[in-house]
Amino acid sequence: MTCSWSRPNDPAMTLAACADIVAKGDPDRFRAVMSVPLAARERLLPLYAFNVEVARAPWVTEEPLIAEMRLQWWRDALDEIAQGGTVRRHEVVDPLAELVRGVGVPVAVLNDMIDARRWDIARDAFADWSAFDAHIDATSGGLLWAGATALGTPDYLEAPCRDAGFAIGVANWLVAVPALEAHGRLPLPDGRPEAVREQAKRGLVRLRTARGVDFGAAVPALRAGWQTAAILRRAERDPAAVVEGRLVPGPIRKSTSLLVKTMTGGW
Repeated sequence: MTCSWSRPNDPAMTLAACADIVAKGDPDRFRAVMSVPLAARERLLPLYAFNVEVARAPWVTEEPLIAEMRLQWWRDALDEIAQGGTVRRHEVVDPLAELVRGVGVPVAVLNDMIDARRWDIARDAFADWSAFDAHIDATSGGLLWAGATALGTPDYLEAPCRDAGFAIGVANWLVAVPALEAHGRLPLPDGRPEAVREQAKRGLVRLRTARGVDFGAAVPALRAGWQTAAILRRAERDPAAVVEGRLVPGPIRKSTSLLVKTMTGGW
């Protein structure tokens, strides 16, 4: 069923639905977004919910064709939004349409996020680190830039936003390595300790570059990376912690660091 696009009839219910998707599918990002002002939260939650839906599409079935169909559903929804006509009614598509048409979130960035998830369907190893980097930039870098544009960030800040997004993505990916391997995936082009250490170092370099920038209104989108520095430093110092699943700080340290970022307005 389709309908003429407009602001959802009940934005509060739509936002609650997006929040529920993020809380269940990406709990750390949910904690981060709940620490930012409500106005920013209203714009970020639909993007984060979209990210969860697209990221999990290849994992809910063992049939590649069905996984492709799920991703195509989202690409079709974005096409409808971009064309300016009728849009399918959906708890995530409705607010996403508002962000694209009303705020200017770039559809191309969202489409790149969908295309990158085809790696999860193919289940092949990355050809090299360049392919890995492209995947991280399209997914994590794209999500952060989409969030930043939703908050009114000017185009000249795209490169440093993507630097931060890349660092966040590398950290999250290294945390996910044990789970990916348990599902029979080859998550890294080179799993040797020295290669893992080098990739963590590259993430830290790009994070430091981003931290030298005044992001202004984009800070709430960057809050999702509140654990990034600690995770990458541990991976650089102790690459074995990646495969052993020892990268994430304990719950007390985790909560404390987020509280500090919230109180200081940082990321």
